[in-house]
Amino acid sequence: MDSKILIAEDEAKIRQLVASYLVREGFKVVEAADGQQAVEKFEDNDDVVLVMLDVMMPRKDGYDACREIRSKSDVPILMLTARDSERDEVTGFHMGADEYIAKPFSPTILVTRVKNLLKRTKANDMSDAEVGGLKILYRERTVLVDGQKIITTPKEFDLLYYLVKNQGIVLTRDQIICTVWDMDYNGDDRTVDTHIKCLRAKLGKYASCITTVRKVGYKFEWTD
Repeated sequence: MDSKILIAEDEAKIRQLVASYLVREGFKVVEAADGQQAVEKFEDNDDVVLVMLDVMMPRKDGYDACREIRSKSDVPILMLTARDSERDEVTGFHMGADEYIAKPFSPTILVTRVKNLLKRTKANDMSDAEVGGLKILYRERTVLVDGQKIITTPKEFDLLYYLVKNQGIVLTRDQIICTVWDMDYNGDDRTVDTHIKCLRAKLGKYASCITTVRKVGYKFEWTD
């Protein structure tokens, strides 16, 4: 695979565990013990294809390191944190993060997230999306409806983005859960229905673009 990943984590055992799993999958790894070192090592390694940042680190925390790296590069950034509140997740996205995973996590699931993020980046699947007056700004994690910003939760944003990016394609609940909630989700698949209902309530005239395919799932359809 020969792709280099920068891991910034102040807990050496966690850092080394993640590194060992990534190396086993064929990745090269550069390690940093704090946020400042992460920025410095990123600047010294111009072939890094993905950055993994813990939030709580000395000298410079993950948010600041993320913001600084994002100002220099479009490299995909995955945030690791023991904080799993929605507010923390939104903060990470506003700083320019592309993905977010809360501790404790399975190293196998983390590697899967890394591969999926790299796959999306390679396919340019993190670009903005626009249909009619509905605009989704991926990096800013912002949804605009006829120029007006609407407030979405992180999962609502990811769900809407996935639907719009696959416009006209029927997506099963299993597909949606695997992509939006990831493979480690063990809850009821009816959570998809709940999030769809909340999205429709926020999208105004675009609510009807999300159509239900009975006994299958959902699709996004826009007719100009």
